[in-house]
Amino acid sequence: MSHHRIAPNVDDSSDQLAAAFAALRTELELPGEYPVDAVREARDAVESLRLPGHDLKHIPFLTIDPATSTDLDQALFIDRDGQGYKVLYAIADVPSFVAPGGALDAETRYRGQTFYAPDGRIPLHPEIISENAGSLLADQDCGAFVWDFDLDGNAEVVSVSIGRATVRSRAKLSYKGAQQQIDDGSAPPVLQLLKEVGLKRVELERLRGGASLNMPEQEIVQATDGGGYRIVAAPSLPVEDWNAQISLMTGMAAAQLMLDGKVGILRTMPAPDDRSLQHFKRQTAALGKPWDGQVTYGEYLRTLDASDPKQLAILHSAGMLFRGAGYTPFDGEVPDTVIQAAIGAPYAHTTAPLRRLIDRFVLVICDALCNGKEIPGWVREALPSLPDIMGASDQLAGRLERAALDTVEAALVANHVGQDFDAVVISGSKPANGNGNGNGKSNGNGSGPSGVVQISEPAVTARCDGELESGTKVRVRLVRADIASREIRFELLN
Repeated sequence: MSHHRIAPNVDDSSDQLAAAFAALRTELELPGEYPVDAVREARDAVESLRLPGHDLKHIPFLTIDPATSTDLDQALFIDRDGQGYKVLYAIADVPSFVAPGGALDAETRYRGQTFYAPDGRIPLHPEIISENAGSLLADQDCGAFVWDFDLDGNAEVVSVSIGRATVRSRAKLSYKGAQQQIDDGSAPPVLQLLKEVGLKRVELERLRGGASLNMPEQEIVQATDGGGYRIVAAPSLPVEDWNAQISLMTGMAAAQLMLDGKVGILRTMPAPDDRSLQHFKRQTAALGKPWDGQVTYGEYLRTLDASDPKQLAILHSAGMLFRGAGYTPFDGEVPDTVIQAAIGAPYAHTTAPLRRLIDRFVLVICDALCNGKEIPGWVREALPSLPDIMGASDQLAGRLERAALDTVEAALVANHVGQDFDAVVISGSKPANGNGNGNGKSNGNGSGPSGVVQISEPAVTARCDGELESGTKVRVRLVRADIASREIRFELLN
């Protein structure tokens, strides 16, 4: 994994950076301190909590999350079952802490999700729930919705059920630690089986036409020595994909339960239209790795190597194929649109209730449908309002992520104006290889063409003035880096 630390001279900008982060919270109108009455309700709920009578504390669940995470939504157990597998997936029982119609319920609906700002997390729930009593921390008795899967030898779901139970996780693993154990052969059976099942689920995803946009992730990390921030940019580890496959399997099972019961809310996304596919096909040809359409675009995307400049440009271009995601509620009649195209199946959010509002409702619906119980009125009444709540929340989270990255990137290079860098053109202003995939954009002030470039050290992506060809390596000069405005500008060196 490649870590890009803020250089010592950038730490001189720490006061400007702190001010910029504070201004960002104001500009985006992010939620502030948790209301006193909602915190009081949370504390009362924790103190009066009664754990479920069904006892699964003997199951050696474990969690796999980023190393610093304490809001742990999921705990996993996998065992062999004849020629197939038994998968138990425990999801934090957040509904047991939130009284419908109360101050806590209202505040979570206002927030929609946890927001991750560089200078501190803005939680969906008060920390007494999200970081303590509601989190599936190791060696703590917790309530959970436990999904019980029987899989065949190909990791296809044979049967599934869900019910409330008391669980106790045995270990909190980081992705890096779990991957290391798998790689060096010291992994416990559950991790060995996670790899085995995960790889089979990846193959099933390929067969159903699912697609993943495996872009190198950029994450803002505060330095442990107090020396500011750095941007970590690296491909995800294999164990992250295998772990995500269990979550995807659960979301697909939740969607099917709700479709069978004709009530619920799905996460939907349309397939890319012909125009987008044809445009993407032209771009892949221009960048030297043509997609001929004989395999699905999802299968093609799996062949791309983000370390190759031209293929990285293709991955950025592929973003046009992943548009239009939304939430589709229904009650009494199955909607016309039920597919999440990137997954290749109906899908619902259900595995992150500590961090995402909608999962709380989906869990309650699935538990009721699976166990012959009445779906609570407060759940049905909320369904029509959830798409707007989650849509606004997702949009705000996206704006925060982009603005936060822009701010830190500006700080990383603020003291390097006038210096030259090697860069890769992510999107160009002229056709690649003469095949017509340029975007023809001006530089924003009408004085000429520009594009987007990425420098590797430090990891920064920004606009660049000049005639740029997607996927090419170029030499650029930094001409502007302003922390307050989050503006970075390069110019092409001829």
